[in-house]
This record gives sequence, structure tokens and C-alpha cells, in this order.
Amino acid sequence: QVQLVESGGGLVQAGGSLRLSCAASGRTFSSGTMGWFRQAPGKEREFVAAISWSGGSTYYADSVKGRFTFSRDNAKNTVYLHLNSLKPEDTAVYYCAASYYSGGYYSSPGEYEFDYWGRGTQVTVSS
Repeated sequence: QVQLVESGGGLVQAGGSLRLSCAASGRTFSSGTMGWFRQAPGKEREFVAAISWSGGSTYYADSVKGRFTFSRDNAKNTVYLHLNSLKPEDTAVYYCAASYYSGGYYSSPGEYEFDYWGRGTQVTVSS
């Protein structure tokens, strides 16, 4: 049993920034992968970014490369997603996820590859 709690969402203007946090509790990971997904109203959930606990290697969806940065604090069992240069199309509920998979990603993973999920945090970007 792993609990994931996202925070940091809010309303920002286009071009602004937010930092999302995801705190893990219960059974935590010394290895494996954390991910961020997002889901806009009326759309399917899509992959945003992934990071490995052990090495900190990252993988980003093309839509956010150069704008979002995924980082981790292993001691705090917390990961962060820095959202910069936000666009209205970034508006979505952002979900934190955890996977036991310890290998790297070379393409966008699907939801099925993750074992635990947070409840999400809303990010709204106004134009």
C-alpha cells in the first residue's frame, strides 16, 4: 500500500509557473519510477513525465520538453514537477503515479505501467 498526495496546483496566467509536489507515504520506493500524468476535461489521461528514484533520469512528453522539469528528494519521498512557460492547453488535473519498474523509459509509458496513483491536483492556465 502506497499513498500519493499531490499539491501545488492552482490558477495562473499563460507564461506563468507552478511547482507541483507529490508526497509518498506508506510503503515507499528505494527504486522504481515516479510519473506525472494529466487529464483535461473531456480528454483521456496522458503521460507528462517520469523520473527514476535511484538515478534521477527523466523522460518527458514532447509537449512539455523544455518547459517542465521533474525532480526528486529521496530523503523526503517527494517528487516535484516544475511547470514553466505555461500554456492554456496545459490546463488539466495532474496526477502523480508510482511504478516498481526500475528501468528507463524510451517512449511515453501508459497508465497501465504504474501501480499507484494520487487523487490529482488541478492546474488551470488562463489566457
